[in-house]
Amino acid sequence: MIVAGLSKRLVLAADMVRQGAVFADVGTDHAYLPLFLLKAGKIVRAVCSDVNKGPLESAIQNAKDMGFYDNIEFVLTDGAEALSGRGVCDLAICGMGGELIADIVSRAAFLRDKEINLILQPMSKQAHLRRELSKMGFEIKDERYTKEGTHAYVVMLVSYSGVTREISEVDAELGMLPMAKIEEAERFYLEKRLASIKKAELGKLHSGAFAGEEAELINAITKLLDK
Repeated sequence: MIVAGLSKRLVLAADMVRQGAVFADVGTDHAYLPLFLLKAGKIVRAVCSDVNKGPLESAIQNAKDMGFYDNIEFVLTDGAEALSGRGVCDLAICGMGGELIADIVSRAAFLRDKEINLILQPMSKQAHLRRELSKMGFEIKDERYTKEGTHAYVVMLVSYSGVTREISEVDAELGMLPMAKIEEAERFYLEKRLASIKKAELGKLHSGAFAGEEAELINAITKLLDK
């Protein structure tokens, strides 16, 4: 296992973790992220959870191999509810779909704490995740993008504000991009989303359905790309 070879999307997630944090990794798989953070001296201890026994056993073995077994608590569980009361201040959910991430956050009441930072990296349904977070009273404080091969990824830094609100489809789709300088990774992400939305619009038009929402999104993304 080469933790130094952490993927770009997980490096972005690691950058958002606070120095000296008690860190939780939900759906840890092989524990690459917490082991990277422990090796870097950025966190004091970690809690790793996974719904499947096999990946958690792999994480345990990796922690033993790297000498960090005593610094990590391993929890076999579905979601994040079981991580309550363990002193966690930074919690990551990476590599899952946006719908699943939103569901995990919604079921873990202890995350409704303004002192806890969530680091979320959705593989899909990013707009759905932003929309649901806003409805639940969470605020997206930062978003960072990266490109790996033919894929574009966004990592969100989120905390609870207690202010619930409905956001527009444009805001759900674009997140914090309108406020950001459009760099290569952001441009790549927008171009991929634009192609997908144009395809959806064409499908609706061919079937005679109304495609006003898609047209609005296409217009907003095109304006950003023209910056």
